[in-house]
Amino acid sequence: MTETLETVPEVGRARRRKEDTRLVTGRTRWTDNIQLPGMLYVAFLRSPMAHARITRVDVSAAREKPGVVAAFSGRDFAEEQGSLPCAWPVTEDMVHPDHPPMAVDTVRYVGEAVACVVATDRYRAADALEAIEVEYEPLPPVLDMNEALKPESPKVHEAGNKAFTWKFSNGDVEAAFRDAPVVIDRRYRQQRLIPSAMEPRAVVVDTDGETFTLYSATQIPHILRVMLALTTGIPEHRLRVIAPDVGGGFGSKLQVTAEEVLCLLICRRLGKPVKWTESRTEGNLTVHHGRDQLQHIEIAAERDGRIRGIRVNLLADMGAYLMLVTPGVPLLGAFMYNGIYKMDAYDFTCTGVFTTKMPTDAYRGAGRPEATYALERAMDELAHELGIDPIELRRRNWIRHEEFPYTTICGLTYDSGNYEAATEKALALFGYDKLRAEQADRRERKDPVQLGIGISTYTEMCGLAPSRVLGSLSYGAGGWEHADVRVLPTGKVEVVTGSSPHGQGHETAWSQIVADQLGVPFEDVTVIHGDTASSHKGMDTYGSRSLAVGGIAIVRACEKVREKARQIAAHLLEASPDDIEFDRGVFRVRGTQSGKTIQEIALATFAAHNLPDGVEPRLDASATFDPENFSFPHGTHLCAVEVDTETGAVKIRSYVAVDDVGRVVNPLIVEGQVHGGIAQGIGQALFEEAVYDSEGNLITTTMADYLLPSAADLPDFVTDRTETPATSNPLGVKGVGEAGTIASTPAVVNAIVDALRPYGVHDVPMPCTPERVWRAVQEGAAS
Repeated sequence: MTETLETVPEVGRARRRKEDTRLVTGRTRWTDNIQLPGMLYVAFLRSPMAHARITRVDVSAAREKPGVVAAFSGRDFAEEQGSLPCAWPVTEDMVHPDHPPMAVDTVRYVGEAVACVVATDRYRAADALEAIEVEYEPLPPVLDMNEALKPESPKVHEAGNKAFTWKFSNGDVEAAFRDAPVVIDRRYRQQRLIPSAMEPRAVVVDTDGETFTLYSATQIPHILRVMLALTTGIPEHRLRVIAPDVGGGFGSKLQVTAEEVLCLLICRRLGKPVKWTESRTEGNLTVHHGRDQLQHIEIAAERDGRIRGIRVNLLADMGAYLMLVTPGVPLLGAFMYNGIYKMDAYDFTCTGVFTTKMPTDAYRGAGRPEATYALERAMDELAHELGIDPIELRRRNWIRHEEFPYTTICGLTYDSGNYEAATEKALALFGYDKLRAEQADRRERKDPVQLGIGISTYTEMCGLAPSRVLGSLSYGAGGWEHADVRVLPTGKVEVVTGSSPHGQGHETAWSQIVADQLGVPFEDVTVIHGDTASSHKGMDTYGSRSLAVGGIAIVRACEKVREKARQIAAHLLEASPDDIEFDRGVFRVRGTQSGKTIQEIALATFAAHNLPDGVEPRLDASATFDPENFSFPHGTHLCAVEVDTETGAVKIRSYVAVDDVGRVVNPLIVEGQVHGGIAQGIGQALFEEAVYDSEGNLITTTMADYLLPSAADLPDFVTDRTETPATSNPLGVKGVGEAGTIASTPAVVNAIVDALRPYGVHDVPMPCTPERVWRAVQEGAAS
């Protein structure tokens, strides 16, 4: 008789992360830790000009410096470097200028590479950069989006400064606004942000003369291999891309970078391994930036607060070039400006604008934080205009739980949700009524430190897929994900995943899923990822897609493994496959105690002495999953701030987040994602901003200038969850990687503005620094 082990389901357990042991004990391998025999080091000379013609580059003196092996200008690579790819041509007439990895005749932002040195160590390479002579003919910088669109503006590219205009409309917008009792008309600025992963970018390239192996701190090893092959002409099957342990990305490593292409070309030219690792200043200059939009949002509403329609007009700063998904980022928000609310009409227009600044691209949330910010800020303005409590206004407009599935004005079908439950739980944890009473008391006493309460109710579309939808938006790739599950002779399991983690905890969560699916111990599962040689197929990690897409591919592969094992178990037990049932790792003849464990079947399969005719001796299976819909997590975030009206200082007093991310695989990982996301959103609200001077120089190039929040700047977060499983996948899971960032920024700014309403303040531009808050108070009082 084969015993069935009494086991606790792994999915839902707060497992500590498998990968953390090596990550916190110094036994991991970051790209910069890689040392190869004979390796050379690359340093890049970068443009000090925001916009200029290159009239002369002379690298000859650099070549004579100690330890220098080679030095190159853009002209040396002109015939082979191609153009960095943009995979998202959002309109047929989109202006898509060539983007050379190293500038040849024109520079268009400060930090653009114009030459490089290859030396025996990184310090000699950096020192030799000083010997390179470059002469520039300055051109006027283009820094302001509105100015850039004027006919008389200097041109970033010959074709002009407008990259595209993209429109979407549904319903009778004119009727919604015509004679509307209330119209809220607001303009917000999404400041430019710099992604700040703990691990800087780094690249190592090696060759055996025929094939090339590229190590990179990247989120997208599979996409990178395809794009490098297309860009450089090196056949894809002679390229291997490895993403070792990667220390964070937040979208900044969802890219095909100039440095990756150039290091590959240098390795091919010299026939030796090369490495490049950025400094923090180099990173601030040349990692793609995020956000940078000017938002114009209008809401037409009835006197009772019911929304009739929303109109949105965006200007989105592309920077100097279009990178991998630059033009598509603001459009990811196009489908989210309605949020969780019902309405009759919607109109969205986005114009992409070229400027002489570092290109923008995906940054945590990518379009959805921007949309949620504008919408939730405008909802608070509408509530104030109507004299309705902002929670009550949201109640009057949101989709009720019994209305799911619900097709929104943007055409998306939200499959599940319960906004009432999440909000009620958040209000209870927050002590909303008590805080409102304290706020009234402070206002009555004219306390110089005012209390503000901020609300943000959000949803997002995540789990980027489905491929058909992405195709309809002209995205250059699919959204599926792939997995292989291999049962070894001893019953241990190897999972090969196409998603490529950079801190999310895939090794732990994937092990929990497989443990439940196959009835094997959590410890018996190993997850393999991030190497195109071992994980040959994948779409990688971004857009909160790994669990909702990659996790389901693993479930599908496990189902195939179980079916194979069922056939073999039936043969060994001399029963019909139809009479075999599976329970917690044991295949048993229905109604009997006769059974075989999956480990016993794995060994029997390996021996292959007694298999059914025509059955292959293996328990391996592969699956590729392409969902039919996005997943739609949601939640309610509440923030209480104390604002010193005399100094402008803002202190977050309490923060409550109740998120609904569907079924939770690992609560510890979810908590970590939510905490990190909230911190990042608060960073945008209060601290972070990439600042260029009037000549186009980035002046926030260090951690001293670009202020990130530390633990000392943040309160203890109160977090909780409700659970409405997704109906679009068998696990019922939704994404969680971006939720905190999407929700928290408007919650904080709404709280600040709420505190300052008695002073006539209706907005404070982000980041809400003490100076900006103080000025808003002075201007409000004077108006």
